[in-house]
Amino acid sequence: MRGRACAVVLVAAVVSFLAPAAVAQEVPAPESVCTVRDSRLAELSGLAADGERFYAMGDGGTKLQVVVLGRDCGVQKVISAPVDPYDVEDLARAQDGTLWLADTGDNRKQRETVALHALTPAGKATLYRLTYPDGQHDAEALLLDGSGTPFVVTKNVLGKAEVYKPAAELKSPGPNALEKVGTLDIATTDTPGGPVGGVGSMLVTGGAVSQDGKTVALRTYTDAYLYAAPDGDVAAALKRNPVRVPLPNEPQGEAIAFEPDGTLLSASEGTGQPVRAVRGAAALAAATSADERQGSPGPTGDPATGGSESGVPLLPAAAIAVLVALGLVFVVSRVWRARRG
Repeated sequence: MRGRACAVVLVAAVVSFLAPAAVAQEVPAPESVCTVRDSRLAELSGLAADGERFYAMGDGGTKLQVVVLGRDCGVQKVISAPVDPYDVEDLARAQDGTLWLADTGDNRKQRETVALHALTPAGKATLYRLTYPDGQHDAEALLLDGSGTPFVVTKNVLGKAEVYKPAAELKSPGPNALEKVGTLDIATTDTPGGPVGGVGSMLVTGGAVSQDGKTVALRTYTDAYLYAAPDGDVAAALKRNPVRVPLPNEPQGEAIAFEPDGTLLSASEGTGQPVRAVRGAAALAAATSADERQGSPGPTGDPATGGSESGVPLLPAAAIAVLVALGLVFVVSRVWRARRG
């Protein structure tokens, strides 16, 4: 176990060092909007908003269930369907009001298929089973673009999140093949919070797309990352440098959403946790995109070097660093065994 722990720490450190840095901008601190007290949301994992109310979902349970909250976090109604999901982890709201629930959790990586559930305001549910092209993944983030195309973003302990979308138009019940359209390297941060220390700052736990489709957000247990999508292309947006928005001191932050005006909302699992707002968040990503179009190099260096300030191409550097890390793991393991002997 000691050897495995060392391996995780060393490789995580390598990934953190090599991952492109988020754009440094001054961002507003989150403000509490209201406090969620309903016991059905003790494991709040998904959030959406329409400007007048919040739509909240807890993971687990034996049926699809979305709790509709007022601006004071008081329960207005519950939308549900008698469908028993496996592990629902995120929530998105389409332009027509349909609620999409991402039944994509797979901590043990043993599911043959994952799923999306489309839940209408009247409580009618439609199932879409999904298959990855490259084996099982645990995923807690769902992005729904303006055309209604869903993107699933995986959760990886080493900070390498993978992005998938349906390879063709969704059919119910499926299975529908997914195709990989991107990979993200997420670095550790010093933002406090989360259940697993610094490693939690690399784990993607939720996602959202702004109502106009021009800003994409992914969150970890401790931070949000905002990507400009001026043309509404989610996959292209996730290749740009993001703006990092710290979301400190959330015990297990998994929920994230946009208000129609571009305010970013976040929330955590746990009884009596607040919904918090970062005003003007979408504009931060738009400003960064404008700076990049004008030729500002940003803190990650020349884009031609893959985001490496030293001029070393990112992929060869990553390969070398991983080999070094594995060598260190081997040495530490041998020393540990010698001492035990």
